[in-house]
Amino acid sequence: MATTPGVKKRGAKWQATYRGPDGRERTRSFTLKGDAKKWIEDERSKINRGAWIDARSGRATLREFADPWLDRQLNLAVRTKELYRYLLDKHTLPTFGETSLGALRPSMIEAWHGQLAQAHPSTAAKSYRLLSQIMRAAVRDKLIHESPCQLPGGGKESAAERPVASIAEVDAIAGAMPAHLQLAVLLAAWCQLRRGELLGLRRRDVDLLHATVTVAVTRVKMMSGEMIDKAPKSDAGVRTLAVPPHVVPILVEHLERFVEIDASALVFTGLLGEPLRVRQLDGAWQRARATIGRSDLHFHDLRHSGLTWSAATGATVAELMRRAGHASPTAALRYQHATEDRDRVLADALSELVPLAKVLRPADFSRTWGASDDAAAREAL
Repeated sequence: MATTPGVKKRGAKWQATYRGPDGRERTRSFTLKGDAKKWIEDERSKINRGAWIDARSGRATLREFADPWLDRQLNLAVRTKELYRYLLDKHTLPTFGETSLGALRPSMIEAWHGQLAQAHPSTAAKSYRLLSQIMRAAVRDKLIHESPCQLPGGGKESAAERPVASIAEVDAIAGAMPAHLQLAVLLAAWCQLRRGELLGLRRRDVDLLHATVTVAVTRVKMMSGEMIDKAPKSDAGVRTLAVPPHVVPILVEHLERFVEIDASALVFTGLLGEPLRVRQLDGAWQRARATIGRSDLHFHDLRHSGLTWSAATGATVAELMRRAGHASPTAALRYQHATEDRDRVLADALSELVPLAKVLRPADFSRTWGASDDAAAREAL
């Protein structure tokens, strides 16, 4: 429907009026007549472009929009949804919960993010990404014209480089663990299993004939402390991995000593046969790592170390993705860097070139490098 613009003098103000696509009139007052005319022209342009949004639609508060939005996210993993709820309740809604969507401004978001990032940079990034996602939904619903989340790099997390354990250190830590948990350290490092994947491992997931373990279920701890079984977070997480030959005898012995014969029996349990809890594994890990002076190592660093070793053997990005259960190459690429163990292998390989070099005569290196050699070199390049 066409607009009916008009600007009239009302006391000391200029009143601008136009009719929206819904047939209803909108009115605003301005000090200057030029501003009143410009407002009408801008609104008419938005209508013609199909970009017009009723200003009153943005009156809903962030809380009124965000809560039902989160309830509608049925495809989120259980822990992801729990994290979103925590970020909203703890860090976002206390600041913006009662602010209308249309009143949120980039400067407000920037100030909030900056204050949160001073103490918790990773949490600030996560909270910003979530708020940005919610505001994009508000734009799609035509409640606001554009998102106020316009902070460059606001959602970027700069994770510190994780420490890498050497093969000798992993063996030493495994030896310092309680007998029923030694295999957990070895599978975390040599099969690159996550903690939740280890906790969810059952006898039926172990194939001794082919020396493989299959990741089908992960057992994770919720913020409430409850332990739940869930599917891996992506299809790539469901995978079957070959167990390195030197770990197989330890795996066989562990199954014989600590695992019930039933196919559904958990591979890792507490001393009394109860499902192993995160705090039990973490407590044993902290004591074991201290025995070798590597209190900087987290349990997850075993997986990181194992993937780094795999990269050092020459594994391709695709092979690392499969072994790690990564859905994209981005995470796998971080393991393509050198290690001290690999550096020693390279140094040994360099030494093997020495006998070959000695068969060459000194005269082979003595002639003068001339213009023809330069030309040949350029041709080779």
